[in-house]
Amino acid sequence: MDISKNFFELFALPVSFQIDPIKLSERYLDLQKTLHPDRHAHLSDRERRLSEQYTAYLNEAVTTLKAPLSRAQYLLKLQGFDTASESSVAIDPVFLMQQMELREQLEEIPDQADPFEALDELSEEVEAMLARMRVEFAERYTAQAYEAAVALVRKMQFLEKLALEVENLEDRLDD
Repeated sequence: MDISKNFFELFALPVSFQIDPIKLSERYLDLQKTLHPDRHAHLSDRERRLSEQYTAYLNEAVTTLKAPLSRAQYLLKLQGFDTASESSVAIDPVFLMQQMELREQLEEIPDQADPFEALDELSEEVEAMLARMRVEFAERYTAQAYEAAVALVRKMQFLEKLALEVENLEDRLDD
């Protein structure tokens, strides 16, 4: 296995935000069968270590490409843009206000008459926003409007974090 390949090349996928998840899974299983350290237990220590390194690289690649946000970040990284830093780009003040309002809604949910219904509504709203941003990201990336794509990734980071907070609140309410 050639770990100098980018993750898309590794799975023989086009370098694109839109990927075929079935092809990704099938290629992952094929590579994992070939590279798994148990298949190389009879080889030298060096070859076993290489097998472990290849498997770790493979696992990192599939995890990155499966998740839309990390896939978007990786695509931008391939173009030389670091989106891991939270201060990498200024955020639209209107979007920030919207985020504050959504977080206030989240804080008020436990006091609602039907908190689970309120959670479902908020979750649907956040997922709809994420879906729109993913479509827009794909368009911007394809058009090589990388600065706009970076700004969208930053917004998606906010929304992904909010979606996680919604899930956490649901778990707490379930207990």
